[in-house]
Amino acid sequence: MSNNLKKIILYSYLKCSTCRKASKWLEQNNISFQLKDIIKETPPKDFLELALIQFALDKKRLFNTRGKNFKLLDIDIKNETDAKIIELLSNDGKLIKRPFLIINETKIILGFSETEYAQNFR
Repeated sequence: MSNNLKKIILYSYLKCSTCRKASKWLEQNNISFQLKDIIKETPPKDFLELALIQFALDKKRLFNTRGKNFKLLDIDIKNETDAKIIELLSNDGKLIKRPFLIINETKIILGFSETEYAQNFR
């Protein structure tokens, strides 16, 4: 499977089994990618904004809703401004749905689905 010289950045968390599955899938399909620790380095705000645009109908998808940090927030995402959402995500990598995959700086994939990855790397 060729990645046609796509620039791939995978924001991942070492302790996350889904993140490990995503990076393993990319490696098994010979797709070169840059791996970044989402906790040490959150995605730049422009990529968080791109994700917010892509998932505008369901902004909650950008969040790791099962994580302790999200549960401690006690907010209703639907009623938050985009600026507040970007601020929250950029300040705490554990709040971000992971893995957070960026393709060619134009497309974001949240989480890992083998089917979705395969569709984007034909």
